[in-house]
Amino acid sequence: MTTPINVPLLDLKLQYAALRKELEPAITQVMESAYYIMNPDIAGFEKEVAAYCRSKHAIGCANGSDAILLALMAIGIQPGDEVICPSYTFFATAGSIARLGAKPIFADIDPATYNMCPSHTRELARGCTRLKAIMPVHLYGQAADLDALLAVAQEFNVPVIEDCAQAIGTRDNRGVDVGNRGDIGTFSCFPTKNLGACGDAGFLTTKNDAHAKLLAMLRVHGMEPKYYHQHVGVNSRLDSLQAAILRVKLRHLDAWHAGRQRNADFYDAAFTAAGARSSDSPLSGGGTLLRFPARPAAPARHIYNQYIIRVPAAHRDSLRDHLKANSIGTEIYYPVPLHMQECFKYLNCGKGSLPQSEQAALETIALPIFPELTTPQLQHVADTIVGYLSSRGLTSSRAATVTTASRATAGV
Repeated sequence: MTTPINVPLLDLKLQYAALRKELEPAITQVMESAYYIMNPDIAGFEKEVAAYCRSKHAIGCANGSDAILLALMAIGIQPGDEVICPSYTFFATAGSIARLGAKPIFADIDPATYNMCPSHTRELARGCTRLKAIMPVHLYGQAADLDALLAVAQEFNVPVIEDCAQAIGTRDNRGVDVGNRGDIGTFSCFPTKNLGACGDAGFLTTKNDAHAKLLAMLRVHGMEPKYYHQHVGVNSRLDSLQAAILRVKLRHLDAWHAGRQRNADFYDAAFTAAGARSSDSPLSGGGTLLRFPARPAAPARHIYNQYIIRVPAAHRDSLRDHLKANSIGTEIYYPVPLHMQECFKYLNCGKGSLPQSEQAALETIALPIFPELTTPQLQHVADTIVGYLSSRGLTSSRAATVTTASRATAGV
């Protein structure tokens, strides 16, 4: 009897098993020191992650959401100010703007990359009266069009905050690590990220000395020196245990990126063999009705925090059900764009206002992509998806070759 293949969306137990001998001494050292708040691992991690990101400064904080909040505070966002950001992203991007009393101005996306559309951003900027910042998100591990977005920011004389929560190690079309070309970069080390802590953690990058100094104060209630408060900040220190863990994991990050890229290669080959096309081509463009992530040209680097496929909305949820029935984990990132969330109804930016974001929310699925996946697991995912599409008449005549072609093309 054949053992069923189980493919979780993410399995962090495999990562821990591989790193146990490195992680446990680092954790023990912190515990035995009893130095739990702002210990030397904080500064050590900041130095090492700044070097990794090729940034002048890195400032640790409690989580990626706080990183965004701190960045907005550092550039002086006030109640009533306007900040342009995407709607198709995690809540923290716009939630942090609203938390400061500012107004999120939601931009639509480029359907090929799912990143913020520069032309719509410019259109929105022209209609703003208190625009104070532009905040693109490098979604799923692929860089937004920074050339175009920075040009918009320069045109309207506002800073750029790069939300890099899913993108540590991502490089843009110039080969520059994200978080360096804007004024401030914000990063999350939530456990599901490519560099994930064993709990919450985050950091910021900047090339600006004054921003770095201010961010370091804002994360500790605006304090410098102790008990002397120059600003009203927040309590958002990077935890010492998490810093120690992240220092260990950072040494393995490029290998994990490479593993995710190998897995993306496999999927790309499998879906191409089945007649599917990349997201550069709309679903209406023909072939098998599946779109896989478009590849950025070198020297850009996609780190595949998520591997997103796109299928017709009428079949998306039933495909997910089929994958679940075959022990394959999936997720929807994100089912409801932010402009359609209940808490943002007051902005009067309802259904139909951002058509690309709304359509993506109905058609996208995240597949397992973590680096420890095996070839049989990857093949099971590909075969199950192509089999479903074939059974619904959504494949081209090439679909029958998926198994052989994917193995041959991916070299496995």
